[in-house]
Amino acid sequence: MSTQGIEQMLSMLRTSAAQATGKPAEATPVAGAPDFAEVLKNSINKVNETQTQSTAMAEKLAAGDTNQNLHEVMIALQTASVSFQEMVQVRNKIVSAYQDVMNMQV
Repeated sequence: MSTQGIEQMLSMLRTSAAQATGKPAEATPVAGAPDFAEVLKNSINKVNETQTQSTAMAEKLAAGDTNQNLHEVMIALQTASVSFQEMVQVRNKIVSAYQDVMNMQV
């Protein structure tokens, strides 16, 4: 995630905290910064695409397709597995950050 994405997320959190307390928001959104939700959605779609491609390769190999090499299929399956595990860890960090923000004393 870029620095602009982090700054935008901090800006959104500050705005939400200010709205919860009834104070005017001091933070302004960064112009031209990518939308956090869009970045997250694109990342999830990329992981899904990786898993779909690796599954299709494995199915072709199991069906006897001679164009599929075993080592390429295994690499694709491991890449899909690692990308999924990474996505789960990012989700866990986001949930943890959300819980931290929700538990803040204002």
